[in-house]
Amino acid sequence: MKIKDIVNRDLVNLTNCEHEPIHIPGSIQPHGFLLSFAEVSGTIDFCSANTAEFTNLRPEDFLNRDIRSVVGIQAEKIFRYVEDGLMQSSTPLRLEIGENTFSCTVHRSGKSIIVEAEPSQPADETHFYDQTARFLSYMNDTHSLQELCALVADGTREITGYDRVMIYRFDQDYNGEVFAESRKDDIEPFLGLHYPATDIPAQARELYLRNLLRLITDINYEPVPILTLDDGEKNLDLSLSVLRSTSPIHIQYLQNMGVGATLTISLIHQKKLWGLIACHHYSPKNLTPEIRLAAQLQGHFITSQIDVRQKNEEYEVSRKAGAALESLQAFQLKKGGNFFADAVRRPEILALCNASGVAVCFEGILFTSETVPSNDKIFEIESHLYQKTGGTTFHTDKLSAVLPGVDCSAVSGIIYHSLGSANFIMWFRPETVTEVHWAGDPEKAIIKNEKGLSPRNSFELWRQRVKCQSKPWKAPELAAAASYAHGLQNHMNFLMLSEKDLRNTELNNILKENNAELENINWISTHDLQEPLRKIQLMASRALMRDDEDIPPAVVASLHSMNNAANRMQTLLIDILKYTKIQHMNESFERVDPVVSISEAMAALSDSISEKSAVIDVAELPTVLGNRFLLQQLFSNLLSNSLKYSKPDVLPVILITGSEKPAPADFPMHGGRLFHTIKVTDNGIGFDPEHAESIFKIFRRLHGSEYKGSGVGLALCAKIMQNHNGHISATGIPGEGSEFTLFFPA
Repeated sequence: MKIKDIVNRDLVNLTNCEHEPIHIPGSIQPHGFLLSFAEVSGTIDFCSANTAEFTNLRPEDFLNRDIRSVVGIQAEKIFRYVEDGLMQSSTPLRLEIGENTFSCTVHRSGKSIIVEAEPSQPADETHFYDQTARFLSYMNDTHSLQELCALVADGTREITGYDRVMIYRFDQDYNGEVFAESRKDDIEPFLGLHYPATDIPAQARELYLRNLLRLITDINYEPVPILTLDDGEKNLDLSLSVLRSTSPIHIQYLQNMGVGATLTISLIHQKKLWGLIACHHYSPKNLTPEIRLAAQLQGHFITSQIDVRQKNEEYEVSRKAGAALESLQAFQLKKGGNFFADAVRRPEILALCNASGVAVCFEGILFTSETVPSNDKIFEIESHLYQKTGGTTFHTDKLSAVLPGVDCSAVSGIIYHSLGSANFIMWFRPETVTEVHWAGDPEKAIIKNEKGLSPRNSFELWRQRVKCQSKPWKAPELAAAASYAHGLQNHMNFLMLSEKDLRNTELNNILKENNAELENINWISTHDLQEPLRKIQLMASRALMRDDEDIPPAVVASLHSMNNAANRMQTLLIDILKYTKIQHMNESFERVDPVVSISEAMAALSDSISEKSAVIDVAELPTVLGNRFLLQQLFSNLLSNSLKYSKPDVLPVILITGSEKPAPADFPMHGGRLFHTIKVTDNGIGFDPEHAESIFKIFRRLHGSEYKGSGVGLALCAKIMQNHNGHISATGIPGEGSEFTLFFPA
């Protein structure tokens, strides 16, 4: 049997440490030993090289053997522990192997079960009772999250005995800040120091999310290889291991800090790594599993309180913002005066989000108050943000990052809300120059020397002045600004609608006056023209009736022409009067049989029908809701139109049919609705299809002077159908005939 180790010997340095496979180092720390066996078969496939130091059994006594045959009845305890779901629980597994007792942690890695054993020590159960009482005092004695973290740091140092305990908090870029600290009096403080994100690379942060506790008992330890049989490439994922060997880069970093041992506890909030409890000792130090658990509970307590404490801290901000918003909304209900000029001058509009200035634009007019950029600069900023957001909302505490060249001393923080129709509101904050204390220059987190690239070895205080940045906007401030912007947009919409309504009312009044004048002129002109026309007709008729042979033939022809012109004009005036009358008819509708209306129309046109020997075939038609007089006018005009535009020497045939069907999808206002349809089809001269819509316009005539007509008849039909909430359409083929379809609501 040939045994090999699985130590990852790839050269690791700062040029490739971001990709270092720290979850498969192939080695462990020496304060315990490791076994791994297949969960199904129980065959041991991995073990650490130091088993003999703890059990008097060599690696070859473990590898490729069933764990039951090696540890006997203790194996059943392991299987039962796994079956009961106690892996990685608060209850360590106690095993007796040989003459020694071990505290073990157990977890699953792929298809294998990993057992990590450390020599057992007497447990002090009083820790947990004391901790519970301490947690209660934490909640009663603190108000802010930072106060709570400071007490937890003290409690963790008391439990663990480490020289320094820090509550380490990440920002959005994973730069870290020592948020709270407890330390021995004789070591320098780290409280308030910042550390660059490169100190904890991404893959390390990922492991902190999976494995909430990380222990290094001696920074200068010698890694213990993990062994297996030499039968192919093998790796063992130690992501959840407590003994996992540490990256050499991280060891070098801690050595540069002068640290001898560490304990790190993850603080997870909303499934993200919020921070760490980082414990440092300046000499080797190990903890029992029970004390580690007690320390880990401190971390759980912090994360359980993050939301509560942050909400408490935000409550006062939210309360003030809410009061300001309520006052502004009450002011918004008032009418009169210059609303926007008055609104921006109210102190509450700045107080609701603790801004230093505000700008409101309504219909191209800008209203500003307090500390704001120039009007031109405000419009320039708005144009850029509108394009960036697509006309929605935006906020930042570093405007220069999205708009290079902006004068950040005047404005660095901004809340922007587009309010539609080129309207907007902006709140501004000026630059707040701050000083950030770093543990060493963050630009020199990696140094180059004769050994190549390595972690920095200087952690001396380095001060950085942060410019072009305002105080960050808090969540309640953003919420209050959004609520006010929403209400302001509604108010703007109301003002615009009111203005449009007023303008429409004025236009309607003007239109009514103009229509009244036009109707008056129309009435006077049509009635006053009737009398001279009758005189012209009378005089022409009398002259033509004289038997005076002295009247020249040319004069007789002129008299006939004059009489015909007067007759045509009289017909036109009568049709105009009908059209005007129909526009204002609001008589109640009743159920009408169209066959009756068609019969009345045919009786009125009997002379023309007889003259042309026309055939009119009327089928059974649906009853419609309408006005009897108007429907008689409608069919009279359609029949008259078909007779008028019949072909010479061809017997006119007019077919009138009915049906019920949906209107076409493009039908005005009623696409798809069910309608009664009546079709009037003739075999006359027809018309070009391109005139199918214009044929219904008043005074529109498609045919020459040989066809008599006023150009009002079909316009009259369209108006009648409009009054009946219906529609008329026409199709025609030149030389073959026309078809008019009437749509009545079913």
